[in-house]
Amino acid sequence: MRLTGAQIVTQVLLEQGCDTVFGYPGGQVLALYDALYQKRRQIRHIRTAHEQGAAHAADGYARATGKPGVVIATSGPGATNLVTGIATAYLDSVPMVAITGNVPCDRIGLDCFQEVDITGITIPITKHNFMVKDIRRLADTLREAFTIAKSGRPGPVLVDIPSDIQKTRWEYTPAGKAPMLPTKHAAAEQLEEAARQLTAAQRPYISCGGGVIRAKAAPLVQELARRLDCGVGATLMGLSAMPGEDPRFLGMQGLHGHYAAAMAQREADLILVAGARFSDRAVGEHANFAPDAKILHIDIDAAELEKTMPVYLGIEGDIRDALERLLERIPRQSHPAWQQRLAQLKQQEAEQMPPPEQMPPQEGFQPAGIIRMLSDRAGDAYIATDVGEHQMWTAQHFSFRTPGSFLTSGGLGTMGFGMGAAIGAAIGTGKPTILITGDGSFRMNFNELATAVEQKLPLTILLLENHTLGMVRQSQTLYYKRRYAATDLGCSIDYPALAEACGAVGLRAESYAQLDQALTRAAHSKKPVLILCPVDPEQMVFPMLPPGGRVEDMLLAAPESAQKHHRKEKA
Repeated sequence: MRLTGAQIVTQVLLEQGCDTVFGYPGGQVLALYDALYQKRRQIRHIRTAHEQGAAHAADGYARATGKPGVVIATSGPGATNLVTGIATAYLDSVPMVAITGNVPCDRIGLDCFQEVDITGITIPITKHNFMVKDIRRLADTLREAFTIAKSGRPGPVLVDIPSDIQKTRWEYTPAGKAPMLPTKHAAAEQLEEAARQLTAAQRPYISCGGGVIRAKAAPLVQELARRLDCGVGATLMGLSAMPGEDPRFLGMQGLHGHYAAAMAQREADLILVAGARFSDRAVGEHANFAPDAKILHIDIDAAELEKTMPVYLGIEGDIRDALERLLERIPRQSHPAWQQRLAQLKQQEAEQMPPPEQMPPQEGFQPAGIIRMLSDRAGDAYIATDVGEHQMWTAQHFSFRTPGSFLTSGGLGTMGFGMGAAIGAAIGTGKPTILITGDGSFRMNFNELATAVEQKLPLTILLLENHTLGMVRQSQTLYYKRRYAATDLGCSIDYPALAEACGAVGLRAESYAQLDQALTRAAHSKKPVLILCPVDPEQMVFPMLPPGGRVEDMLLAAPESAQKHHRKEKA
């Protein structure tokens, strides 16, 4: 049958099992939006407040459902507003298909109204991108985009479609869902060697990255940890691969990671790194990382093997497949001395980092206690964060139960990510979703609160308000003699009133009792709920590895000089 290019786009979306798209209309995608209107009963379109919010929503949808997220924007500023969201997905390996409109083919390169070279702009932040100038190639190009986005190491693909191509008619031939490219399997001899090393190790340790989540390999990591009788840590992106209450789980590793995880890595004689990329935030100074350990690295992307860190054995292959075959080769181990040492490290951490109820009272209530209360009440909700101190407090103190339930920007560190991501997860799954954010991050995209209200989403926003850009301020406190350049948020916004103005519920909690009541109300609300929790701006995130420091240099609390200054200010 003969269809317009725009109608072909909607038909291919349906072929791929796509029933939800995010976006914002504009002049060069009018034909596409008309085609979406015709398919409105089959494809749900979520118009966000801003294209960046749409990109983050498509990202959150993909992380929560495992299906490629689809986002649509017009040419020029519509397309460029997607860039940060596309880059966020690229650095966190999230499958996404971005579809943009452009000026007619014969006008490209003439600096027409709202013309921009979006394919050129996005070359470094996409797995691939296309400009479709031939209607005959449109359907197959879109199918190829889905194949690329979800195959191998997932990531975003952009398809730019000039407006005349959207209006041109051509014969459409139906096809099935685009296949995934064949997955590379780890070499058998490499797995044999890995099994030998893991079996021989006396102090084994597993480091989980985001690749474990993407591959749905978390149950295999959990079984391998039991089989090896070892400790397990996670990068920021790998959190939720292990249940937070599992006795073998030592917590997050890295810049603001748990002391026990950092020391276990330091003392291990063998580390299996699964689906992680040795980023500077995860391992600190590379020269000081696990000096006595053999490192085995499994990753689906060969480019990550020995990119920044020499390893004993680098294994290219699908993590799920590799772990399944590895388990076939490893008998059950027992390491009582190592388990005793890991328990000792966790006890030392508990003594050095007392629980919130044992900390001295400060202005507001403790972020750690807020996060722990939320963790106890969250059930199977998806948890999204923005970027800043609240992100690290969440990573440290929230006990994740379900693999893939934690949505955060790890690679790009995108402030403003959380609101869109939470919307995408809630729409994709229909499950309760909680956004933990700070007032600095929330200011970036709080316009998407209107989107959440329009869609009647089961969304709770926990806003930690300290009137500052806390993570930057922490570095200014520790390393720039408290010269707070541009970090204090001078304008005080009434966020609960703002939520009410958007049609949501706005609440304020200034104690644990009030927070408990607010969370109960949120759980029964039919509207999005914002809960404001004031926290002391002097609260900082610890533990912390100082720049270029070793594990032995980890700061477990603010230096005495900073504490004295704080006490002086309080007086």
